[in-house]
Amino acid sequence: MSSYSPIQRPRRLRQSASLRSLFQENSLSLNDLALPIFVEEGLDDYKPIAAMPGVMRIPEKRLAYEIERIAKAGVRSVMTFGISHHTDADGSDTWNENGLVARMSRICKQTVPEMIVMSDTCFCEYTSHGHCGVLHDHGVDNDATLKNLGRQAVVAAAAGADFIAPSAAMDGQVAAIRHALDAAGFTDTAIMSYSTKFASSFYGPFREAAGTSLKGDRKTYQMNPMNRREAIRESLIDEAEGADALMVKPAGAYLDILREVRDSTRLPLAAYQVSGEYAMIKFGAQAGAISETEVVLESLGAIKRAGADIIFSYFALDLAEKNIL
Repeated sequence: MSSYSPIQRPRRLRQSASLRSLFQENSLSLNDLALPIFVEEGLDDYKPIAAMPGVMRIPEKRLAYEIERIAKAGVRSVMTFGISHHTDADGSDTWNENGLVARMSRICKQTVPEMIVMSDTCFCEYTSHGHCGVLHDHGVDNDATLKNLGRQAVVAAAAGADFIAPSAAMDGQVAAIRHALDAAGFTDTAIMSYSTKFASSFYGPFREAAGTSLKGDRKTYQMNPMNRREAIRESLIDEAEGADALMVKPAGAYLDILREVRDSTRLPLAAYQVSGEYAMIKFGAQAGAISETEVVLESLGAIKRAGADIIFSYFALDLAEKNIL
């Protein structure tokens, strides 16, 4: 009797482009991508962000034009971040019905009603100290911040935002926002929770982009990057509080967390390819070390493969306008 065992030959399924396409397990399209945008009030012209080549602060007066451009390219969802000239200790401009948070959502929805508008719900761009909530001697006051998050959420919903996207990393923020929205009659406004948000060094370029004045760090309220079990717990807490979708941020260095959250929930799951991830690819390509397009697609594909339904990426518009996806 022969002891010969047939060789396993997975290469049989890779012999041609057609075969590779037929047996490809995951795919990536514009439907999977959402574009974060930075909008500055009182700005006369576009302002390049040196740490994020190709990304600019959009003057508020050009926002309607940009939303039309984004929609025409085929991107269907944006996340709005405002650069405010009206900061104070609590970020009170965010719950002003005529403040920047409200105006961004209103302009986007009036210009392109079918655009899905997600309003980043936080305070770091609107406070004089750059922290994500009410700052007391002992640090950020969680429960005082919850009240203000609810106020901001209602203003954004009234202005037309489809999703409230709390990124302040306060305990109980989803429940507080859901209660505030429902009490104000916005029962159909959804919550895209930054449910597992790490205190990451990959956010560095964002601080220039958003103009935050933070001194110190956010380690008392954002997650320790070395914690896996706590990361899963955070997302499951937000699901229990009523989140409609969850998010892991950052994406690339946390694919293990993304995969485990995906296995633990049936909710839609997003991942945020953050500013530092974008910058590394851009600067690596500028140095000639990598192919930008190929690495962008590979990195986004890895995020999708790990379990993301939606990917927030600063590359979304470029990929759309170049018809790469």
